[in-house]
Amino acid sequence: MELFEHLTERARTHRQRIVLPEGLEPRTLTAADKIIADNLADITLIGAPADIMAMAKELKLDNIQKANIVDPADEEVIDRYAPLFYELRKSKGITMEEARLTTHNPLYLGCLMVKAGDADGQVAGAMNTTGNVLRAAFQVIKTVPGISVVSGAFLMLLPKGSKFGTNDTLIFADCAVVPEPTAPELAQIAVSAARTARDIAGIEPRVAILSFSTKGSAKSDRVDKVIEATELAHQLDPNLILDGELQADAAIVPSVANSKAPNSPLSGRANVLVFPNLEVGNIAYKLVQRLGGVQAVGPVLQGLAAPVNDLSRGCFPEDIYKTIIITCNQAIGLKGL
Repeated sequence: MELFEHLTERARTHRQRIVLPEGLEPRTLTAADKIIADNLADITLIGAPADIMAMAKELKLDNIQKANIVDPADEEVIDRYAPLFYELRKSKGITMEEARLTTHNPLYLGCLMVKAGDADGQVAGAMNTTGNVLRAAFQVIKTVPGISVVSGAFLMLLPKGSKFGTNDTLIFADCAVVPEPTAPELAQIAVSAARTARDIAGIEPRVAILSFSTKGSAKSDRVDKVIEATELAHQLDPNLILDGELQADAAIVPSVANSKAPNSPLSGRANVLVFPNLEVGNIAYKLVQRLGGVQAVGPVLQGLAAPVNDLSRGCFPEDIYKTIIITCNQAIGLKGL
């Protein structure tokens, strides 16, 4: 079964509640309609109900009436969620009046619904910047215990029968969020990417923290950072199959690993590649995508206590549809289902 077929069936079997705060965005509505039609998730749309239904009619969407619609202008809604935001942020000096004003913001309201247990995940970004999507998530949902950094992973779906990765899949991280991670942050990104491999790709992670050096072949402060990150990642998750510092070929080619890193527990069969900084990760995934005919799915935000995923403002309805399915699977993984 192809990865997305597996993810789709898993979402259908373990139905999750996904909130879409951009309820008046046409592509989002189109994706939500298909998710509902395919019986994959319970959808909550945030926006004025009359406006959402009018747009659904204009777009000829027949299933939006089955969605839960939450009006951010409804004072009863604000009465329910503003006190939660106040409790989360009062140590930062926020007043209840400010909490109520912020709760009217759909991005924050959606995250508060997740925090309150009224939804399992959020997908946004078709009409909001990444910064705005992440800010709400940081302030409301926060990170999982032991992780302080949110990062972005891509599922790289390789051509069928590829000799790399596991089940024709590699995980690349971080390719989207942290420009220049410290050694502790890089270690956390590695552990988070391993969880992404398990929760979404359904593969047992074999993690390589990459460098331009393999086992001391070069000397540099950048190499030292990767070595330290590898040690810290082992401390965070002692049972994780992980190694560094490794050059890319030593991570994924057994014959090269046998020569360059004969004692590596990965043996050249890594399926999770962690890049030393965002510059390298972003360039790498785009080159592999374009030159190798590889489908890059993501970025999937990782490290949050509940899934919130960001979209490109140039996305298509199919992108949103797939991101909702991924978000469902993250939520399922966090619940241990």
